[in-house]
Amino acid sequence: MTLRLILTRHAKSDWDDPLLDDHDRPLNLRGLADAPRLGVWLAEQGLIPGQALVSTARRATETWAGMSPALPGCSASFHAALYHAEPSTILEQLAKAETETVLIVAHNPGIAVLAEAMLSQAPDHHRFAVFPTGATLIAEFDTDSWRTLRPGTGRAVGFTVPRDLR
Repeated sequence: MTLRLILTRHAKSDWDDPLLDDHDRPLNLRGLADAPRLGVWLAEQGLIPGQALVSTARRATETWAGMSPALPGCSASFHAALYHAEPSTILEQLAKAETETVLIVAHNPGIAVLAEAMLSQAPDHHRFAVFPTGATLIAEFDTDSWRTLRPGTGRAVGFTVPRDLR
């Protein structure tokens, strides 16, 4: 069986209000425009996740809200544990997933470190190592359970950043 993992770093957020708690920062105008493009890109790849695991941070929930219209039938759940999570915490949340294709919307550095660690070979894209806002990786794993994922076993089958989609 092949499982597909989609890792998305939230879209570009707004830093205009220095008094706003980091968890509550919204997307900026560019992020609001990019999030729907990411959803459309996934749909064009024929990848509609069965479920999305989303950080509770406002910028992550707004990214999901922008992506979701292009991903019908994908149920979302929101997890405080994904807010600035370490890769091990992200994997703990993923281990509970119940569908063959799962989308995770979270934050750097955890999501970027996880993306690199899970692949046998990085995708040929000059922005992968940076994993900028909105970066989205599609990886496949030859396993039948999210609980049995091991580092270095995934194949990158797609990677994009919002700049590629504009």
